[in-house]
Amino acid sequence: MSGRQVTQPAVRASGTEEAGDVPRVSPRRVRGRLLLAAAAAVVVAAAAASAYLMTKPATSQGGLSRVSGIPEVIPDSTVSMMELNALPHKAAPGFTFTDQNGRTMSLSDFRGRAVVLEFLDPHCTDICPIVSREFVDAYHDLGANAGKVVFLGINVNQYYAGVTDVLAFSKEQQLTTIPSWHYLTGPTPALQAAWSDYHIWVQAPNPDADIVHTSAVYFIAPDGTERYQASPQVDHSASGSSYLPLGQINAWGHGIADLASTLAG
Repeated sequence: MSGRQVTQPAVRASGTEEAGDVPRVSPRRVRGRLLLAAAAAVVVAAAAASAYLMTKPATSQGGLSRVSGIPEVIPDSTVSMMELNALPHKAAPGFTFTDQNGRTMSLSDFRGRAVVLEFLDPHCTDICPIVSREFVDAYHDLGANAGKVVFLGINVNQYYAGVTDVLAFSKEQQLTTIPSWHYLTGPTPALQAAWSDYHIWVQAPNPDADIVHTSAVYFIAPDGTERYQASPQVDHSASGSSYLPLGQINAWGHGIADLASTLAG
């Protein structure tokens, strides 16, 4: 990892259930979590140290520490909640994949618009559906800027890498209600190259195992440069079900929309 913050990977589970409007899931497999958590802790610690060197804290009102490079219009509470980091203004790594509608697309196709990019497992029922809900909320919060922002997902499950797989997930999570949504997939070597380029850690030992992967949202400016990175969150109940309070999901949606709007101008 070099100069990028990652979150502890989320473990895929199956069996979605809902309580009110809060997405919840019941894990099917939990074996291997302790070993993976230990490895993830090492990754997180190294990435956090690199991120600090890249984006040293600046002092905000009240003497609180605030990561430099984040627009002042983004409240400190949002910076903290999303664990935002500013990235060097370097060209975002390019890629070419196929979206959920079978269209071949490259990152360069979206020049002139802000891009919100996440890496998702189409069989995930843990953090991925929650991030999807946040994307839908963010799209609606964009208002007049909605046409200036593109939402992209890149598949992290090489065993379910077909167009039908990413289309089914997009429909299930209502991502298809976002006109600019593209869930991208392709051959395993191309997917692995994108994971590496964006420092996404993926463990997928076999088709029946849990997919463990880094969850990170990248914000790419209309000129194609990386600007910010956020670390999505998920909580787990005592029974192991994953959830995030509805208010926090909505707050994440607002935060994503505000950051994308600052980039879109």
